[in-house]
Amino acid sequence: MMRIVLILLIGIHGVIHLFGFLKAFSIVEFNAISSPIPKTTGIIWLLSFLLFIITLILSISNAGYFWLSGFLAVLISQGLIFSHWSDAKFGTIPNLIILLMAIVSYATFSFKNKISEERVKMLKNATIINQKAITQNDLINLPPVVQKWLTSSGILDKEPVSNVYLTQDIQLKMTPEQKDWNPGAAEQYFTVQPPAFNWSIHTQMNPILGVVGRDKLENGQGEMTIKLMSLISVANAKQNEKVNEATLQRYLAEIIWFPSAALSSNITWEPIDDQAAKATMRIGKTTGSGTFHFDQNGQFLKFTAMRYKDAKDPKPTLWTASALKTAERNGVKIPVELKADWKLASGQWTWLKISIKDIRYNVEKMPVK
Repeated sequence: MMRIVLILLIGIHGVIHLFGFLKAFSIVEFNAISSPIPKTTGIIWLLSFLLFIITLILSISNAGYFWLSGFLAVLISQGLIFSHWSDAKFGTIPNLIILLMAIVSYATFSFKNKISEERVKMLKNATIINQKAITQNDLINLPPVVQKWLTSSGILDKEPVSNVYLTQDIQLKMTPEQKDWNPGAAEQYFTVQPPAFNWSIHTQMNPILGVVGRDKLENGQGEMTIKLMSLISVANAKQNEKVNEATLQRYLAEIIWFPSAALSSNITWEPIDDQAAKATMRIGKTTGSGTFHFDQNGQFLKFTAMRYKDAKDPKPTLWTASALKTAERNGVKIPVELKADWKLASGQWTWLKISIKDIRYNVEKMPVK
């Protein structure tokens, strides 16, 4: 609804500038501006109108360069308003609104470009894993329960996964006190050698305020960024040992979407019992571990870890990622619906629900268009 109102504002504001051109050439009367408008100035009114129309079209089509035409339109429009201030001063209000939209649009454009560059770099730094099909012999050194999981998931006789692209529908809660879920969409890329990921999210706090975020793992270092309207930074965690460890634990939990990564040389496995195994990932000086739990058939049930919820937390908290639904994608059985919980002193807090919409293995380029 808010987007429709803003689009109408741009359209109406643009049409008003057209009347300045029409008045200059005596095509119509435009009594809103009492002073005469020279024909040369009328051309500028026409240019401003055209820029607003271009801005309108780009806004409707969600084009990335909406901000550019918006800035130019407002700049020219405000110059015209200053030259007819007594009659046109109230046109400053829509100009300020459109300028704010353009600033947010530019921030979004810049944020997306940064993420795109990170993903190109991530794939460039990745190594293609030996494309020889996985056999039972490749699993021989793993705990029996992990062997059962990988076998039942269907990775045998398939090439190992070198990289992953996936999209998610998500629901999340920002705080334990929040009652309603915030819907959103996310996109994620992984590489297996070296282990890395880049995850971006967009959600709405309310009809006006959008939130974007990006988490990444690169060279064993974790980084998390959250911005309000792509502009105001509300979280920027990096170069922190707790964040690094938590990010490795997240990567471990998410190999359930590409199980062949369990064979990575960065991961060591320890049996716990016939339905659980501990995994530890090491990248450089960073280490993260957690426990995989399976049913009697080897199907993944949940991943648990003592994990730092925040870089400021003095000690880790029990974090659980549980499968809600399993389905076959690309010939491999994976969890396609999950939830994530923190065990707080006040009780269990389910803060995230995920549904996998699309998942592709061994993509040739990042980002995927």
